[in-house]
Amino acid sequence: MTRVLVIDDEAPIRLLCKVNLEAEGMDVLEAADGPAGLDLSRESTPDIVLLDVMMPGLDGWQVAEQLLQDERTSEIPIIFLTARAEFRDRARGLDIGGIDYVTKPFNPLELAPLVRDLLERIELGERDNLRGEKLAALRSLMDTD
Repeated sequence: MTRVLVIDDEAPIRLLCKVNLEAEGMDVLEAADGPAGLDLSRESTPDIVLLDVMMPGLDGWQVAEQLLQDERTSEIPIIFLTARAEFRDRARGLDIGGIDYVTKPFNPLELAPLVRDLLERIELGERDNLRGEKLAALRSLMDTD
């Protein structure tokens, strides 16, 4: 069973993710802040993390950096799930090491297929390709502005 950790300080967002991912047969863990998310990541080793950027105290950028620097959690893929939709924020999320960047508001019905697709591609050894594709798509959007 796929285990997803949702780290977001907004309870309604965590609930939205939980309901939709569990309906697709996934196990969902929740953390309401960065420190709790880091602890849960180390304890439960989720298959993937959905991570908000704008959280009080330890923000999502800092959480991602700590996850990626810790040998226990460095291989866990991170999808940023945030209201920060500017190009520089998207680029920062991918540069830090995230494999995708979903902006709020989002369609909760698209979460499970996205998680499944990303995990399948990572299993096939395409982690770097995923990030490259997202960065290329971001560059092409920047070129059209």
